Amino acid sequence: MIKNRQVNKISCQNPDKISACPQSALKPRPLAGKLPPLSPTVTHTDTTRMDDSSSSAASTPASGTPAPGSDTYKGWLFKWTNYIKGYQRRWFVLSNGLLSYYRTQAEMAHTCRGTINLATAHIDTEDACNIVLSSGGRTYHLKASTEVERQRWVTALELAKAKAIRMMNDQSDDSADEEPISQSDHSEIQGTLKTLASKLDDLSTCNDLIAKHGAALQRSLSELETLRVPLEGGEKIKAVNERATLFRITSNAMINACRDFLDLAESHSRRWQRVLQHEREQRTHLEETIEQLAKQHNSLERAWREAPAHAVNTPATPATDTGVSERPRKEEASDEDEDTEYFDAMEDSPAFITVTATDPSHHSSNDFSGKELQPHRKRRTQIPEKPNYSLNLWSIMKNCIGKELSKIPMPVNFNEPLSMLQRLTEDLEYHELLDKAARCENSLEQMCLVAAFSVSSYSTTVHRTAKPFNPLLGETYELDRLEEFGYRSICEQVSHHPPAAAHHVMSQRGWTLWQEITIASKFRGKYLSIMPLGVIHLQFHASGNHYVWRKVTSTVHNIIVGKLWIDQSGDIDIVNHRTKETCQLKFSPYSYFSREVPRKVTGVVKDSDSQAHYILSGTWDDKMESAKIMQSSRGSSSSEGKQKTVYQTLTPKLLWKKYPLPENAENMYCFSALALTLNEEEEGVCWTDSRLRPDQRLMEAGRWDEANVEKQRLEEKQRARRRRREAEASKAIDEGDYMPLWFHQRTDGLTGETIYVYKGGYWEAKERQAWNMSPDIF
Repeated sequence: MIKNRQVNKISCQNPDKISACPQSALKPRPLAGKLPPLSPTVTHTDTTRMDDSSSSAASTPASGTPAPGSDTYKGWLFKWTNYIKGYQRRWFVLSNGLLSYYRTQAEMAHTCRGTINLATAHIDTEDACNIVLSSGGRTYHLKASTEVERQRWVTALELAKAKAIRMMNDQSDDSADEEPISQSDHSEIQGTLKTLASKLDDLSTCNDLIAKHGAALQRSLSELETLRVPLEGGEKIKAVNERATLFRITSNAMINACRDFLDLAESHSRRWQRVLQHEREQRTHLEETIEQLAKQHNSLERAWREAPAHAVNTPATPATDTGVSERPRKEEASDEDEDTEYFDAMEDSPAFITVTATDPSHHSSNDFSGKELQPHRKRRTQIPEKPNYSLNLWSIMKNCIGKELSKIPMPVNFNEPLSMLQRLTEDLEYHELLDKAARCENSLEQMCLVAAFSVSSYSTTVHRTAKPFNPLLGETYELDRLEEFGYRSICEQVSHHPPAAAHHVMSQRGWTLWQEITIASKFRGKYLSIMPLGVIHLQFHASGNHYVWRKVTSTVHNIIVGKLWIDQSGDIDIVNHRTKETCQLKFSPYSYFSREVPRKVTGVVKDSDSQAHYILSGTWDDKMESAKIMQSSRGSSSSEGKQKTVYQTLTPKLLWKKYPLPENAENMYCFSALALTLNEEEEGVCWTDSRLRPDQRLMEAGRWDEANVEKQRLEEKQRARRRRREAEASKAIDEGDYMPLWFHQRTDGLTGETIYVYKGGYWEAKERQAWNMSPDIF
């Protein structure tokens, strides 16, 4: 012990040389049986004596771990003064977030040499014993006598800094702590605090065990030091001993920090509860407001649809810049909620302006929208109401991690109780437009009706945000309306990867329609783009006019957050391949900043010489009109520098008007009158028909949990069929991939593309009920 004191005395006779002293000179040799106490509440005495004059200070409480709730920590440290004097020994006191120092302990009564506020200070460590404190323009370079001592001070400083910051932040919030809370909230808080206290007891037990084993470890290491070992081994044992001490100190600091956390949670629980209660009230108020707005919007929309027809075709009514006399649409301002995402206004506005001319011999309008015949069979007008099922998006997304998206079972919560084949059949909602077009002798007028039909297929999508069921490979759907409306429709899922459906419609009223549609989609984060790939063919029997067009892109907005809404955008180019007449339709993206009518569609019908004859205008969710062009001229340049054509037209004629939705449609997936009948049970259909899908049928009945189980079974059955088919194909070289039953691939003579076309036989098989060739998919 005397030798140890002499080493320290010699080391510190030159304070300005202390940084060059060996570390062992500043670290006292631990003695067996004289270990520092392990209780986190007990302070330690300084066993290092710098000189004989300071021996009295050694018996005073020095640096140690502060007790819980105590803000005071004291001890000797070396402070850098200048290059002449170097490091000088000073007495430091840490109290209430302030670190002050004095030359001696006696100076505490009258003279403070300096103070740093830890709330704004930065604490850094340069090496094993150094501490650097900086706050504003003031910096303290401090040095502890040992690495363990340095760690004690750093721990105390960090805890004091955190507490000082909390006190500073809480000063402006004290008034909120006095607000009362409900009994249930108080019980919840007390339960949480009790749980925290229980966990803190567990940590205390662990801390006691660490202290117990740490003491045993230090005793063993001290005993090893007394053995005769090489000098290098002794130094390593000393280093291990100090590391063990450091580990014990860190454990003590951890338990103290946990206890401080519990105290803080208890003292500020009322303020937290007030904030949470405020957020709950705001959320409830917002939900009630949104619900009221939705009801008001629905009432306004229904009242508008049921109002008497406005005189849209009166010659005295001024026309808009597109030649369409639009009724006021004030309700459009509330059509989208606050979460709606909007596109920017389109850069390429229509390159024409229409001016309505008056022609007394021209009738104002011919309404093509009324149904001519009433159905012979009474069809259903309602389905079970949609259950109010909540959907946890995370419960689905977490299953996507590490899996292929095609193999993730998506619940029916996202669906509507119709398949994609039935949605494809919904294109025939306004089939009477084609019936009237078949009777047109003028091919240009016929083109106007075909264009209106192509737009009408989107009117059912404006409120239909749920996705249809993906058809199973080989699934079919028939719609036999031969007796009522003179047509028959058959669809078949002809491919699974990529998903593709073939559709064929034959009408006894002079037209045939066929198409093959493959759906491509891209997820853009906030919205989902759905791009139907494929060509639609329409041929009229009497004239031989053959029309071809493609669908536009559908976009579903607010996929992650907000209310879902759908928009249609892009161009449709309709070509009559017999006469080479064309129609160019433009679907304008919805824009909050645009002054145009929402969901606007415009178009021009031209002959084979590209001369315009008709202007089409309207919206894809409401109506379409046509105006015959009487005269055209080149107008002045627009603001974009483009020269627009001015068309003088006759009064517009109504081509198509959307039917109002059935009563209570908002609770029946917003289905139209036709959509309500598509899944109606039908006798004699093929056993692959979508009406017979058990999961879809269960969902329509409101039994969604059972529908989800059945949907997974069907998907797994389809995968098993595919594996079996691939295994059989590998054994026979002449056998290829899946072959559809009612369609076969052919090269389209007009487009040059390979498409699936109807090969016949379905309706004949239905008459005989010969479904033996149909696969067992359900």
